[in-house]
Amino acid sequence: MHYNYIAIEGTIGAGKTSLATRLSIENNTRLILEQFEDNDFLPKFYKDPAKYAFPLELSFLAARFQQLRDELSMTDLFRPNIISDYFINKSLIFSRKTLADDEYALYARLFSIINLSLPRPDLLVYLYVSVQRLKSNIIKRGRPYEQDIRHDYLEKIQSGYFDYLRQQSDMRILIIDTNEIDFVNIPGHYELLKDLIDKEYPIGVHTVTP
Repeated sequence: MHYNYIAIEGTIGAGKTSLATRLSIENNTRLILEQFEDNDFLPKFYKDPAKYAFPLELSFLAARFQQLRDELSMTDLFRPNIISDYFINKSLIFSRKTLADDEYALYARLFSIINLSLPRPDLLVYLYVSVQRLKSNIIKRGRPYEQDIRHDYLEKIQSGYFDYLRQQSDMRILIIDTNEIDFVNIPGHYELLKDLIDKEYPIGVHTVTP
């Protein structure tokens, strides 16, 4: 691996966890997976976003910060590299799309305070998937609380990611269009994706369509 710390990102259903897990196993890295299934607010939010958006985003922020602080502060001589299936700045992306302006202003202040102590990934990989395919993937994996996710919500989150990525001038970002790739079931597609991620990239945003 060319990078000590890689974060895999994408909208809900993009395949972040599947890719991060496989890359971690093959490269013998430490693996950080977001613990979203433990969040009691998530099913409530999908049914009533206006009521539960603020407690949901705060609870996610607290959980992500604690997990990353604990994991990234540890030293493992045998597995020094890290692959994660999320980047904590997704907290800003989601909250910007789900919170009212006054709530977001408060949330962003809290985020800026806690985020100062966390290192950023050496490479941020964003898996781009169309909303139609995202919805199909969500239905296939069958998590009951996700079945109420609306297309317009996925579109908002997707646009939020792109807005954020365009503004980053001091990070190494790789955007991969995976609409024609099935890296879970087709070995050749996975190898193609792995080779793209393993290349050396300069600072900036790099967009590829395999």
